[in-house]
Amino acid sequence: MDEISAFLADVRASLTADGSSAGMAARKANLLERIAAAMPGDTKATEAARLARAAADEAEDR
Repeated sequence: MDEISAFLADVRASLTADGSSAGMAARKANLLERIAAAMPGDTKATEAARLARAAADEAEDR
């Protein structure tokens, strides 16, 4: 839960600053991948993590 709170705080901070969207996308993907790993068999969590990773990889390529 602390990790989610920290991530959300960073999101709020990036909205007011010129934060790196690629960096935030990567953090989001990492977080969702850990959540999916902790919930084996949850196909929705797995799909959310997969989509987040694809978006993060695309943002990094820009």
